[in-house]
Amino acid sequence: MDGLLELQMANATAAGRTQGAPDISGVRTEAEARQVAEEFESFFLSQMLEQMFTGVGEDNPFGGGAGERAFRGLLHEEYAKVMARSGGLGLADRLTSQVLRYQETGEL
Repeated sequence: MDGLLELQMANATAAGRTQGAPDISGVRTEAEARQVAEEFESFFLSQMLEQMFTGVGEDNPFGGGAGERAFRGLLHEEYAKVMARSGGLGLADRLTSQVLRYQETGEL
Protein backbone atom coordinates (compact mmCIF):
# COMPACT_ATOMS: atom_id res chain seq x y z
CA MET A 1 0.00 0.00 0.00
CA ASP A 2 2.84 2.41 0.79
CA GLY A 3 4.36 1.87 -2.65
CA LEU A 4 1.03 2.66 -4.28
CA LEU A 5 0.64 5.81 -2.18
CA GLU A 6 4.16 6.94 -3.08
CA LEU A 7 3.45 6.35 -6.78
CA GLN A 8 0.19 8.30 -6.57
CA MET A 9 1.91 11.18 -4.75
CA ALA A 10 4.65 11.27 -7.38
CA ASN A 11 2.07 11.27 -10.18
CA ALA A 12 0.00 13.98 -8.49
CA THR A 13 3.08 16.12 -7.92
CA ALA A 14 4.17 15.76 -11.55
CA ALA A 15 0.66 16.48 -12.83
CA GLY A 16 0.33 19.43 -10.47
CA ARG A 17 3.34 21.11 -11.98
CA THR A 18 1.59 21.25 -15.34
CA GLN A 19 -2.05 21.68 -14.28
CA GLY A 20 -1.79 24.50 -11.70
CA ALA A 21 -2.43 22.34 -8.63
CA PRO A 22 -1.39 23.67 -5.22
CA ASP A 23 2.36 23.82 -4.82
CA ILE A 24 3.45 21.85 -1.76
CA SER A 25 7.04 23.02 -2.07
CA GLY A 26 6.20 26.05 0.11
CA VAL A 27 5.15 23.86 3.03
CA ARG A 28 7.66 24.25 5.85
CA THR A 29 5.94 23.05 9.03
CA GLU A 30 3.86 20.07 10.04
CA ALA A 31 0.86 22.38 10.62
CA GLU A 32 1.12 23.69 7.05
CA ALA A 33 1.41 20.14 5.73
CA ARG A 34 -1.66 19.11 7.73
CA GLN A 35 -3.63 22.07 6.38
CA VAL A 36 -2.73 21.25 2.76
CA ALA A 37 -3.59 17.59 3.35
CA GLU A 38 -6.98 18.48 4.86
CA GLU A 39 -7.72 20.81 1.95
CA PHE A 40 -6.95 18.00 -0.49
CA GLU A 41 -9.10 15.52 1.45
CA SER A 42 -11.89 18.09 1.58
CA PHE A 43 -11.71 18.55 -2.19
CA PHE A 44 -11.75 14.79 -2.70
CA LEU A 45 -14.76 14.36 -0.41
CA SER A 46 -16.56 17.22 -2.13
CA GLN A 47 -16.17 15.47 -5.48
CA MET A 48 -17.48 12.23 -3.98
CA LEU A 49 -20.50 13.98 -2.45
CA GLU A 50 -21.28 15.71 -5.74
CA GLN A 51 -21.39 12.37 -7.54
CA MET A 52 -23.33 10.74 -4.71
CA PHE A 53 -26.10 13.35 -4.82
CA THR A 54 -26.39 13.52 -8.61
CA GLY A 55 -30.03 12.92 -9.52
CA VAL A 56 -31.24 12.82 -5.91
CA GLY A 57 -34.40 14.80 -5.20
CA GLU A 58 -34.52 16.65 -8.50
CA ASP A 59 -38.09 15.71 -9.39
CA ASN A 60 -39.92 16.07 -6.11
CA PRO A 61 -42.49 18.70 -5.15
CA PHE A 62 -40.34 20.03 -2.32
CA GLY A 63 -37.15 20.51 -4.33
CA GLY A 64 -35.48 23.90 -4.30
CA GLY A 65 -35.45 24.41 -8.05
CA ALA A 66 -32.84 26.67 -9.63
CA GLY A 67 -31.72 28.10 -6.28
CA GLU A 68 -30.96 24.67 -4.90
CA ARG A 69 -29.05 23.72 -8.03
CA ALA A 70 -27.03 26.94 -7.86
CA PHE A 71 -25.88 26.41 -4.28
CA ARG A 72 -25.66 22.62 -4.12
CA GLY A 73 -21.93 22.68 -4.87
CA LEU A 74 -21.28 25.05 -1.97
CA LEU A 75 -23.23 22.78 0.35
CA HIS A 76 -21.14 19.81 -0.76
CA GLU A 77 -17.93 21.79 -0.15
CA GLU A 78 -19.03 22.69 3.39
CA TYR A 79 -20.03 19.10 4.14
CA ALA A 80 -16.63 17.99 2.87
CA LYS A 81 -14.73 20.56 4.98
CA VAL A 82 -16.54 19.43 8.13
CA MET A 83 -15.92 15.78 7.28
CA ALA A 84 -12.19 16.39 6.63
CA ARG A 85 -11.78 18.33 9.91
CA SER A 86 -13.52 15.48 11.75
CA GLY A 87 -11.14 12.84 10.45
CA GLY A 88 -12.76 12.15 7.09
CA LEU A 89 -11.45 9.05 5.40
CA GLY A 90 -8.02 9.29 6.99
CA LEU A 91 -6.39 10.59 3.81
CA ALA A 92 -5.12 13.76 5.51
CA ASP A 93 -3.07 11.74 8.02
CA ARG A 94 -1.30 9.79 5.30
CA LEU A 95 -0.90 12.81 3.02
CA THR A 96 0.60 14.90 5.83
CA SER A 97 3.34 12.37 6.40
CA GLN A 98 3.98 12.07 2.65
CA VAL A 99 4.20 15.84 2.18
CA LEU A 100 6.67 16.06 5.06
CA ARG A 101 8.70 13.18 3.63
CA TYR A 102 8.87 14.94 0.25
CA GLN A 103 10.05 18.08 2.02
CA GLU A 104 12.81 16.19 3.84
CA THR A 105 14.07 14.40 0.75
CA GLY A 106 13.68 17.35 -1.60
CA GLU A 107 12.01 15.21 -4.30
CA LEU A 108 9.71 17.99 -5.49
